[in-house]
Amino acid sequence: MLRRAIAALLLAACALAATPSAALAETILNRGNAGEPGSLDPHFISGTWEANIVGDILMGLATEDPAARPIPGSAERWEVSADGKTWTFHIRNHLWSDGTPVTAQDFVFAWQRLLNPKTAAVYAYAMYVVKNAQAIASGKLPVSALGAHAMDDRTLVVELEHPAPYLLELAMHQTWFPLPRRVVQAKGNQWARPANYVSNGPYLPLEWVTNDHVTLVKNPRFYDAAHVRIDRVVYYPTNDAEAALKRMRAGELDVLDPFAASQIRWLRANMPRAIQTGPYLAVAYVAFNLHRKPFDDARVREAINLAYNREAVVSKILQLGEPPAYSIVPPNVANYPGGAAIPFRALGYPARLARAQMLMVAAGYGPNNRLRTTYATTTNPDNRRIAAAFQSMMKPIYVDIDIVISDVQIQYHKLDVQDFDLGAASWIADFNDAMDFLGLFRSTSGKNYGRYSNPRVDSLLGRADQEKDARARGQLLLQAEKLILADFVWVPTRFLNVTDLVQPYVKGWVTNIRDFNRTRWLSLEPHGN
Repeated sequence: MLRRAIAALLLAACALAATPSAALAETILNRGNAGEPGSLDPHFISGTWEANIVGDILMGLATEDPAARPIPGSAERWEVSADGKTWTFHIRNHLWSDGTPVTAQDFVFAWQRLLNPKTAAVYAYAMYVVKNAQAIASGKLPVSALGAHAMDDRTLVVELEHPAPYLLELAMHQTWFPLPRRVVQAKGNQWARPANYVSNGPYLPLEWVTNDHVTLVKNPRFYDAAHVRIDRVVYYPTNDAEAALKRMRAGELDVLDPFAASQIRWLRANMPRAIQTGPYLAVAYVAFNLHRKPFDDARVREAINLAYNREAVVSKILQLGEPPAYSIVPPNVANYPGGAAIPFRALGYPARLARAQMLMVAAGYGPNNRLRTTYATTTNPDNRRIAAAFQSMMKPIYVDIDIVISDVQIQYHKLDVQDFDLGAASWIADFNDAMDFLGLFRSTSGKNYGRYSNPRVDSLLGRADQEKDARARGQLLLQAEKLILADFVWVPTRFLNVTDLVQPYVKGWVTNIRDFNRTRWLSLEPHGN
């Protein structure tokens, strides 16, 4: 009788768990997320769509608050030396998802792996501020020489090459995340598969169906799990933002990042409460491959800059209120005076075209000898429309462009390996400082797609690194930006806005200049879907 009673209770419990009300008890957020991730390993990602996912899984020394400002993360507190070059982080008492403690050694292990040349991490340069990091990445020193030391399990001392007032923001970046040392040593690069993954963040990966979705579930061992209100988050790659909007209207997505600019009029009329826009620490640009002719010729680069009609793109094609870009560093970046600009900004467009034609003729081109080249861009509908406009803008200056379209992951791989003539790109800040933009032009930068090299720029950026006075540092950076603009290394096109769609029942979303909204801060109100 006792066995029968127990069996009956178990059957009743199973039946209760299968009821719709029990199913509704799990809170699920569906996020449209730009592109397919290349990895869940923080050492092998570089896109914001990947950082969105991995930032829900792993947590650095500092982490983002709801407005993406730095707050204590794996480190509960820290001290900085008087010269600004030594930081001591005190690791909070928290666990990996397998129940083992997160230690200072896990950070040292992760950073040494990142910088090991055998890892071939594309973002290794994000740690060059740490003592000896660049020499290690270039194979000149062993990983043991890195200026990061675990004094004990919960004390991490980090020595820097130079003062870095932006270090806490940089410490939120995925390259600075810890790794579960024991698991990585046992599994190698396979540790990042969902079945093997161990996390210290709010969520754990449950499954990854390629080109369909990545599902994360709440990590019960996260130190602040009691305040994480969404049980499951599903990230969907949405390369086609127009198709993604249809999915959102059908109730399949709660959040879409980004939305298609082509839909902005409809959205303003029909879904105004869902639109989340505002300034973004980001710039869109066209990269030149400086190691392919004729883009080693500054006259050709200047001509293309002149003929690119920025005002038409922002006002007629996109209509999002984004400012045209005649510089590299966006407005209102912290501790930066601004004021640099491409010198022809005051010219009217007809005068620009006339000068562009003159420069192309001087470079050997003209009506009977047109430049034939390619422009690599992504499948995003907005980028397709911009590409067609760019193609049209170049015809009057004797340039014929073939458009090459790829998924966003493939596009950035092409840029990384210099497989392009002209390439569409954007840079979204890793930290709020002009150096994050201008550092792209160092001869050693991993994101210097055109392989630009100017010793004067390298020198100014190096001096800015060592300068403690904020005003003097800002002036050095400004000089560097002016030199870069004079070389016409990019075609800066526009300063981006945040372009998110968030259903009104998603609570806790704070539009911010970083466009990071970690799921741990969000919640869902009851709604009709």
